[in-house]
Amino acid sequence: MAQGSRQVQTQAQQQVQTLSPQQILVVKLLELPAVELEDRIHAELLENPALEEGKEDTASDDFSDSPDADSSAEDNGANEYDSLSDYLSEDDIPDYKLQENNRSKGEQAEEIPFSDAISFYETLKEQLGERNLTDHQRELAEYLIGSLDDDGLLRKSLDSICDELAIYAGVECTPEELDEALKVIQDFDPPGLGARNLQECLLIQIRRKIEQQHFTPNPLLYIEEAIISECYEEFTRKHWDKIQQKLGLEEDAFEQAIKEICKLNPRPGASLGEAIGRNMQQIIPDFIVDTYDDGTIGLTLNNRNVPELRMSRDFTEMVEEHTKNKANQSKESKEAMMFLKQKMDAAQGFIDAVKQRQNTLMTTMQAIIDLQRPFFLEGDESLLRPMILKDVAERTGLDISTISRVSNSKYVQTNYGIYSLKFFFNDGYVTEDGEEMSVREIRKILKECIDNEDKKKPYTDDELTEILKEKGYPIARRTVAKYRQQLNIPVARLRK
Repeated sequence: MAQGSRQVQTQAQQQVQTLSPQQILVVKLLELPAVELEDRIHAELLENPALEEGKEDTASDDFSDSPDADSSAEDNGANEYDSLSDYLSEDDIPDYKLQENNRSKGEQAEEIPFSDAISFYETLKEQLGERNLTDHQRELAEYLIGSLDDDGLLRKSLDSICDELAIYAGVECTPEELDEALKVIQDFDPPGLGARNLQECLLIQIRRKIEQQHFTPNPLLYIEEAIISECYEEFTRKHWDKIQQKLGLEEDAFEQAIKEICKLNPRPGASLGEAIGRNMQQIIPDFIVDTYDDGTIGLTLNNRNVPELRMSRDFTEMVEEHTKNKANQSKESKEAMMFLKQKMDAAQGFIDAVKQRQNTLMTTMQAIIDLQRPFFLEGDESLLRPMILKDVAERTGLDISTISRVSNSKYVQTNYGIYSLKFFFNDGYVTEDGEEMSVREIRKILKECIDNEDKKKPYTDDELTEILKEKGYPIARRTVAKYRQQLNIPVARLRK
């Protein structure tokens, strides 16, 4: 007698973190800069009749004496109506007053200047709009674009991005789906965008050239591809003999291939910003920071075009009429009441989310000002101290992901110009003595040394290392080379 297979049922306990619809709304509003927030509020005003523009007149309130307040215990079957009374008292009507927590003393009404720089993130989204994708694929690709660093590379793992999408955006996906979306981005211009490391960045650029060949294939491109794909470690260490021996290359062909590889762009995102040019997009600052002669620093949210919100008076009056006659309600009237309640819940939730966004932005920006106070007083970039997201998160008590969302795509107007919030975050360099220095400060000193050098005999990286040591910046030669590359400054022989 054949023994049949038996299915075994097991029970496992799993902890899953989920966000409520209200939390998701707060997160989405937090990501929006001032201009997009204005559009989002106008869209909500059109969609929800319980919401309207304007300040709430608290001097007279006809709803606090609603007869529903004293009769809730008489009818246990009318709970859905009783809950509506929460909206009809003066204390509970949400009063959206942006002027209460977004101005500092001495604020002057003035025109806000515009920056004419453009972010490569917006340009990538334009390219994304030209692709034929499903809504899910487009959502994944947009999130990946927002995860690229300033060089246009993806430094996060796909697994961690999957977790972020599930927790913060409520989007479920697999690493395989993200990989397919990433391939779409890697097909954008300039080539190299979306690479996960320098090797992949160079290979994308070489393979793009191979794909664009027409009738006369260039064998040199295949040599370049073999060097980067099969001998990348030797390439980074400049072990030329090992590469030639491993691939069996002639001297001339090898030297020409290396020369062409060195022309490739390791920072495609930065080059995109330079290639686009200017005057393509105006940037409206989200914050205004004023520094006064007495050493005080004023912070203001730039919400001049964002309408103030309140509950619709006509809508609440309509609710009051329904609640007066709740004893003899028909089925249709009860359904109408439930519709009204849903709209009022949504209106209050939206108002609360906007207010929470305002408070979070102000708290975060104030912490940045406190941490970078010398810069805001003097405007000297070298005064920027090392600061990472964790520093601001610890000072505000907010999550690091929240600080990241606030700092992304937000700008601040200061007495010295308009800056991206990302500008104030910079790594620190710790010397052997334990002294922490700002990488931005070191880069500035390095640039000054190169600007003042003898162009007939420019400094080598070794010489720059010694100069920086004399100035009190004891860093390694490879670190000097890295900072020089970040400044887009070529090697000494190319600076003659």
